[in-house]
Amino acid sequence: MRTLTRVALAGLVLTATGCQFFASKDRDVVQKGYRGTAMEVNYVARNQEQAMAELAKKMPAILPPAGESPPGPLPWQNVQVLNDIPVAEFNRTMVAMATWVAGGAGNCGYCHNLAAFASDTYPDGKAIYTKAVARRMIQMTRNINSEWTEHVGNTGVTCYTCHMGKPLPNGLWFYTNENQLLRHYLDGGGARVVSHTVAPSPENRSSVKQTEWTYALMITQSQALGVNCTFCHNSRQFASWEQAPPQRVTAYAGIQMLRDVNTNYLAPLAGTYHPSRLGPMGDAPKAQCVTCHNGVYKPLYGFQMAKHYPAVWGTHTDWTTPLPPPFTTPPAPPVIDTTIVADSLAAATAPAVAPVVPPTGR
Repeated sequence: MRTLTRVALAGLVLTATGCQFFASKDRDVVQKGYRGTAMEVNYVARNQEQAMAELAKKMPAILPPAGESPPGPLPWQNVQVLNDIPVAEFNRTMVAMATWVAGGAGNCGYCHNLAAFASDTYPDGKAIYTKAVARRMIQMTRNINSEWTEHVGNTGVTCYTCHMGKPLPNGLWFYTNENQLLRHYLDGGGARVVSHTVAPSPENRSSVKQTEWTYALMITQSQALGVNCTFCHNSRQFASWEQAPPQRVTAYAGIQMLRDVNTNYLAPLAGTYHPSRLGPMGDAPKAQCVTCHNGVYKPLYGFQMAKHYPAVWGTHTDWTTPLPPPFTTPPAPPVIDTTIVADSLAAATAPAVAPVVPPTGR
């Protein structure tokens, strides 16, 4: 009885949160499958084109291409990361980064000692942690654009993708406890809860509690992208990869990318950040889906900002290859001749007639 009560409560939570999601008047509903199968995607904005236009008004303008650069190495000292681009492109990138992260093209002091740009410390000798962090973030951005095209495609990312003109991106998270669901993006286990037997056993550890945990994680992803469950899943069989839309593969690559980013780039910066930037347990801020997506199914609605700034490319230089085709409605089933089917069915279900055995002579 207690188990049934918990299941009923879980159903009520699912219904309540689902109603809260679908009751919004600001939804653009697009059918992606057969009618009556719940295969529809609910986007966060009623008018996608209008939402894109409003975002475009807020985005910084793409800077004019860099001009000719003098021959030879960079004339500056202590350039540790952006030492593989021409002088003119270097200057252009610095101006762009100040706009992307520090709120304005002239805010160089956010990462630099204005009295000695090459220095890694302020005049009082304190370390410029923002400069050290920025170097690592440039390396991270290049890694994403080079190694994680399964997720970012030929759209790519820049500092602005997450920061959007602010020093701190949205959705940063810190440790709370060992069961924290956001640790799925760092060192947590898998999220699949598929029970193949009724009774629990060492092989079947699935439980209602694990289901609640996975559901909560999926809700954070749904809200981060501004879509509902069927953006990545097929309502007929949520667990099936074969029947899922291609976005599920892209999303899975994004989870793997976040684990790479958090493990190899963000978490190790705990010793670099100022203490005011650390969490209650002394850990560095880490990313999740909403950090880049900011509530829309594609960051910046897929605007290709990265292709205009070679400094963030890494080894990715092809920005024209088309992305995978969008998921479309499955083809209609073949037309079946019902008369043939009826005749076959009648023949198969007709009672068997006993054979007539002729009498034998005596």
